[in-house]
Amino acid sequence: MKLAILSRSPKCYSSRRLRETAESRGHTVKVLNTLKFSIDLQEGEPDLYFRSKRLSTYDAVLPRIGASITYFGTAVVRQFEQMNVYCANSSNGITNSRDKLRSLQILSRHHIGIPQTTFVKDRKDVLPAIERVGGAPVIIKLLEGTQGVGVILADTVKMAEAIIETLQSTRQNVLVQKFVAESKGKDIRAFVVGDQVVAAMRRTAQGQEFRSNVHRGGVVESVELDDHYRETAVRAAQIMGLRVAGVDMLEGKDGPQIMEVNSSPGLEGIEEATKLDVAGAIVDYIAAEVDFPELDIRQRLTVSRGFGVAELHIPEGSEYEGKTLADSGLRQKDINVLTLHRGVTVIPNPRADRELEAEDRLLCFGRLELMRDLVPKRVKRARRPKVKKLKNKPE
Repeated sequence: MKLAILSRSPKCYSSRRLRETAESRGHTVKVLNTLKFSIDLQEGEPDLYFRSKRLSTYDAVLPRIGASITYFGTAVVRQFEQMNVYCANSSNGITNSRDKLRSLQILSRHHIGIPQTTFVKDRKDVLPAIERVGGAPVIIKLLEGTQGVGVILADTVKMAEAIIETLQSTRQNVLVQKFVAESKGKDIRAFVVGDQVVAAMRRTAQGQEFRSNVHRGGVVESVELDDHYRETAVRAAQIMGLRVAGVDMLEGKDGPQIMEVNSSPGLEGIEEATKLDVAGAIVDYIAAEVDFPELDIRQRLTVSRGFGVAELHIPEGSEYEGKTLADSGLRQKDINVLTLHRGVTVIPNPRADRELEAEDRLLCFGRLELMRDLVPKRVKRARRPKVKKLKNKPE
């Protein structure tokens, strides 16, 4: 395999470990500075130049795109995708995960734990927003912050209001987030590769610092995650469209709460804490995937007029509930079930004798006109009752 690692820091621990590990496995590896690429576009022939010379052929790309070059970096990854080069993380996944608000918006529609969060622009909305997340103390986050920078704990409502007002006056976008008290000063970093958590560590803040990031002096230790935490981490990475990711979770009283999904997680801290070969797991995964690159179904369905992919939901009381796939009549309508989603379990290419249950979701390929009749009408989601306004208390 010929592998390109996109990184501006070839001598940093992560880039060096990945290159050395890949070479020790017999692969050819180059660490390429993302900013040295040129993107060429012409009909039917997307191309890339590196340092003004046409780029040679690569089998796979491992993007490690820094936050400061997200736009150009994802454009380079997108060009590799258009050239049918396997990319360990998609350009869309990197973009989704880089924006804290956008990533939480995507995760919020799924049944996956996240801290209650609000985003406001108008000064008049600040106090009601703080009330909706449970009042002080609250966490205030800059959307563009990384490595714990731009994360502030406000102990009182007045302090939170003053901090938000100050940040907004400098044209900063901020999130107001519920403070998960039981997880104060510690979090979990799960390192996801493909559909597995290959390593996990707990990070604990030191002294009066509440941020547990290693760059803030946090102490790390290896941790064995239970099934709930592992499944949550893998699902979060998959929802974001990432195959290699660091998933940061708080240990809430109701289970894991996703804080962030990192598309370029560092290796030094987690390899030091767990003594595991995380770099090797990444390289081995990429090598195994190179022969079976993920296809963008939407682009390839444009030539099949009238056909497409749709997700069918089996609501409680449906005529399909309790029937096997063979008896459901779907196959007679040339509707092929690609995967069956049951809770957090994904069953690929389900057997004909698989019995359908209420709340199953079927990812199907077939004639859109026929599938449209099977998609249930949208039911408006019941909204939470309004939060009673908190009485003013002395700070």
